[in-house]
Amino acid sequence: MGSTALSTNLHSNKQSNITTQRMPKRRKILEKKKAVDELIKAASAVKDHLASFPSFRQFDTNGLSVYLESGRGDKLTSSLKRRLQNLLKDNMERHYGPEWAAEEKVKRWEMVTPEARHILLYEASHNEEKVILDRDDSLVGFVHYRFTLEEGLPVLYVYEIQLESRVQGKGLGKFIMELLELIACKNCMSSIVLTVQKANVVAMNFYTSKLRYAISSISPSRVDPLIGAQKNYEILCKAFDNEAKAILEA
Repeated sequence: MGSTALSTNLHSNKQSNITTQRMPKRRKILEKKKAVDELIKAASAVKDHLASFPSFRQFDTNGLSVYLESGRGDKLTSSLKRRLQNLLKDNMERHYGPEWAAEEKVKRWEMVTPEARHILLYEASHNEEKVILDRDDSLVGFVHYRFTLEEGLPVLYVYEIQLESRVQGKGLGKFIMELLELIACKNCMSSIVLTVQKANVVAMNFYTSKLRYAISSISPSRVDPLIGAQKNYEILCKAFDNEAKAILEA
């Protein structure tokens, strides 16, 4: 056998060995992706995430009585859509400033898509020891969340938590976030991720100081400080496993 042929065979064998080594790694990556996709699909298919946490269907603290119900973006009634949109505008327009007009259109579309999951918050009034739930007047807040993919990990992404000003500061926000963390863990999500406007100092302090959320490694300010300085928001997260901590909090 000539040297050229020998060299060719050695090169061929080397390439074959490399390909063989790569196959298990590629297979592992594909299997992991499939497993993550199935987790997200299964979580999104659950009709009522509150069913697993009956004690969180009602909030009765500091003189406030609120009932929680599950909803889906494409199942909201027209009147309910308007109430959610009005509350969103009342709370967020001042934080976005001149960017609000464009941002509002995006948010209105996001909250009514089939992927959108909602927790609807209704205040209950009491009359002669009988609870009366008037849906036209009693909505005091809502949560919009989704199960999605972030950096290859399954996460519960909180799009909105909006509460009427008169029910804020009574522990309801913390109660909701505890519920969302339970829902995330129940459905094998690796982390909770959310976006906060920098101008919303109260919300930023609430998440980072009270609830110990971290500015994520995927937030603009962490990816590139120069670009981040030009952005009006931060991405926060709370990871539930070591892989998510390494990727989203590192």
